[in-house]
This record gives sequence, C-alpha cells and structure tokens, in this order.
Amino acid sequence: MDERQFAAAIGARIRQARTARSMTLAALGEQTNLSEAFLSRLERGEVSSSIANLLQISSTLGLSLQDLVAGDKQPSKTAVAVYRAAETNRHEEQESSGYRWHRVAGGAPRDRMEVFHLVFPRRNKMNVMVSHPGQEHCYVLSGEIWFFVGEERHRLRAGDSIFIASEQPHRAESVGDVEAHVLMTVAKPEHAPASLDWWRMPLAQTPRGSPTSKSRTKEKTP
Repeated sequence: MDERQFAAAIGARIRQARTARSMTLAALGEQTNLSEAFLSRLERGEVSSSIANLLQISSTLGLSLQDLVAGDKQPSKTAVAVYRAAETNRHEEQESSGYRWHRVAGGAPRDRMEVFHLVFPRRNKMNVMVSHPGQEHCYVLSGEIWFFVGEERHRLRAGDSIFIASEQPHRAESVGDVEAHVLMTVAKPEHAPASLDWWRMPLAQTPRGSPTSKSRTKEKTP
C-alpha cells in the first residue's frame, strides 16, 4: 500500500466512525481543535496527518490509534462518549412512513447498544412490520402510540414503555392528533452485523393489527 492509499484508508475509517456517531465535521473539528476544511480533506485522503492529530481524532471518536492505522482490525466499541444536543438533535425522515429518527448514542461498529429518538407524525403511519436481531426497549416521551407486536397491539402513553425480542414482527404509530416522541434502545446480539440498519429491514408482508383489522388483533391496553 503506497502513501496515498494509506491516507485514503485512514480517511475512510475516520469518516465511517464519525458518521456512525451522527457527528458533523464541524463538531469533530470543535472537539479536536482542527479545522473543518482540514478534516474534510483528511477524510478524502487528500492530506496526511501527524500522529498527534490522529490520536486526538481517534480519542474523540472512541477509537484507538491502532483502529485507524490497521485496516484488518475492527474499530473498538465506544468507551466514553458525550453527546451534545446541537450535534445529535437532527432527525432523518424515513421514506414512505413519515416518521423521523436520529441516533442519540452508540453506533461504533462494535457497539452492541444504540439509542434513538423517534418521532411519529399525526397522519402518516409506519406501514410495514420490521424484524431484526436483538432486543429493544421503547419509552414514550410524549404523546401516545400503538405498538404492534405480531398479533398484539399495545396502547402506550407518556411514561409507558415496552421491551421486546426484536425478531418478532413489530411496528408503531401515533395515536390521536399529536405527534409522539419515543426513546428507543436497541441491543444487538454478539454476532450481529457491525451496521444494523433496523429501519431498512421491512418484512415482506402486510402489517397486521392496524386499526382497520382490529378484529384480528389481540389488543393490550392499560
């Protein structure tokens, strides 16, 4: 591997670790005292960096220097990470359902736990069931939701929560005329893929338990 390829590989690993934490270049620059322009060029492999800078970057991203330098090693799991509201409070809309989400914490390739903030809109509904490895816990911050698990549906209000094995088909939607905010914690099994995009894992089936098919659903309410 020549010097240019080496720089490109390091830059790619920095970008992967940064985006996994939903961190902007500006935020990384602020925490490392490096310019956003320099970090952008570093990620593209256009410049090399001193060991001191790489140590600062890897520490900020929860990695070791070896994680950045050795391409055959998996990046470390997060040891300590502080997430500021200005860095994480940006929602991405899920196409077709209208619900929005952002990762609050976690996301390094070897992290087994991730935390997300979900926002379910008043009108559009999540129209497919999803299923993925691991477990999850959903805590309703505000509003109300229907949470569907297989043949059951549960009405959850602010302060209520649900814990499930995520292999079961499940989905959620808001209740009433206000959007609902949910804090979701996902725990991945030990041998799960490094990147577990649960929101892109729909089942090839029509969702059960929707309000129009209530007669087929076991309803669980407080």
